[in-house]
Amino acid sequence: MLFSEATVALADPHRLTADLVDHLSAHDVAHERQGGHVVMQLGVGTGTLEPVGGALRVRVEAQDEGGLEMLRALLAANIVDFAEGEEPVIAWSGFAAGAATFSNFRELRLVASEALTPRMRRLTFTGTDLERFAVTDDLHVRFYLPPPGVTRPEWPRPGPDGRTLWPDAPVCPEVRYYTIRRASSDRVEIDFVLHDDPGPGARFAMEARPGALCGIAGPLGRAVPPAAWTLLAGDETALPAIARTLEAMPPEARGVVLIEAEGAEPAYPLAAPEGVGVRWLERGAESRLVPAIRALDFPDGNDLFVWAGCEAGAARALRKHLRSERGLTRERHLVVGYWERAGKPATANGG
Repeated sequence: MLFSEATVALADPHRLTADLVDHLSAHDVAHERQGGHVVMQLGVGTGTLEPVGGALRVRVEAQDEGGLEMLRALLAANIVDFAEGEEPVIAWSGFAAGAATFSNFRELRLVASEALTPRMRRLTFTGTDLERFAVTDDLHVRFYLPPPGVTRPEWPRPGPDGRTLWPDAPVCPEVRYYTIRRASSDRVEIDFVLHDDPGPGARFAMEARPGALCGIAGPLGRAVPPAAWTLLAGDETALPAIARTLEAMPPEARGVVLIEAEGAEPAYPLAAPEGVGVRWLERGAESRLVPAIRALDFPDGNDLFVWAGCEAGAARALRKHLRSERGLTRERHLVVGYWERAGKPATANGG
């Protein structure tokens, strides 16, 4: 396990710790108080906060350098945001502190574009040293899009305090979160949902030509763990994650897939094990996923897992239902808001 540490002088480290923990808890980050410190489970690793006197001791641990970089950037940015008028100095020690580039970043070049359905397009990219994105326990990546008219964008880099330093606006890339559909040592495939009113990601998917330069960083995001019964639910934005999860399931897997989409049965390819039923829901004015899941019979026992990716409002309703009415713990479900009905995509594959 790799680690980095920092001791940050603050006027009120106890107040900042409480605010930071509350903020991350609202984003489904689990934490545990152990004596005078708080340990947070941050996906790729852990973060520990310990207020002592007039300072905050911070420790991050991760399995690899990329995870460590993400945790340093996350906690440094939040500490600065919650410091309320202070200018905290954050100097990390430990593994690879002060690196000039992000170890989990790769530059990609677009080589092919394929229409999967009228509303989905697959882009294929080439690059070097892409094996890290072929894992099945982390499905998502940060995807860096070139600004319109820019053929050679500049990429972000780590700052001295661990926070991300961004290039100036004319060459600064747009950032969206996407699901890797397939990856090998030199090739990555990403599926994009197309919209009538496209955002930067969907517009790039519709207009980009072979040779365009992009970037990815990661992988990140909690995947679906093995369970005796699994529910996968979502709309078109969740299809790449659902498809990849189904392919990773053992032949004896059992469960249900619910997909809300335009059209009764879109042509997006899904290969489900025999014991996993797939049901398509025609999209309406309101989400049909929430009532469909409410009406679903869950098996008895705790050996189950529910994963959903959908519109942010529907995601909030699903979390409330699963926790309050079904009694599922955080370890038994993951619901992600991929986009917002009246705004920009919230996370992955939406635009």
